Amino acid sequence: MPIAALIGDVRHARRAPDRDHVHRRLAAALAEVNDRFEPVTPLRITVGDEYQGGFASIGDAIRATLRLRLALAPEVEVRHGLGWGDVRVLQEEPRVEDGPGWWAARAAIEAAAEAEGRPGSRHRRTVFRRADGVHGPDPATLQAMLILRDELVGGLSERSLLVLRGLVAGSSQRAISEELGISASAVSQRVRADGLAAVVAADEEMGAA
Repeated sequence: MPIAALIGDVRHARRAPDRDHVHRRLAAALAEVNDRFEPVTPLRITVGDEYQGGFASIGDAIRATLRLRLALAPEVEVRHGLGWGDVRVLQEEPRVEDGPGWWAARAAIEAAAEAEGRPGSRHRRTVFRRADGVHGPDPATLQAMLILRDELVGGLSERSLLVLRGLVAGSSQRAISEELGISASAVSQRVRADGLAAVVAADEEMGAA
């Protein structure tokens, strides 16, 4: 049965002044996403600054990438490769998986890294690939959505990222304004001007994918 395989890594991790701090933040973000989505293969750090996990639906995997990005931004940037395809368990302890789903995810994160240097792809952080011969989400449709989401999120200020993080977590605009120490109208203006409501609406739609 196919799953949504997710491979992520930290951009420019070797340049971080405190890599232990980055590692702790990443581990905490992965734990939060695991609690929220209960992936079939929990997200875990594998080697260095790379992490992996598997989800029952591509919608949950896409929603997970947004939450991970928001949990770590702007100090820590991450990118993700998503693959849809069959996987098999080679051993349980420690768990080792293989198969077309993971190969597709690996191809996707490599494509994400390559895309960053191309014109129009400065904010590209998420790429999807579907394994050959498997039924599932239409790659072109998902790619188009991910390109637009990454571009919008990548252009946000630090304050707007914090507002979006609160909205995605389900907080009200009033609660966000109190937490950030700004007026409710300032939050509302950011939601409208930066298109944050559209990001949240798209994220909610992914919950049904």
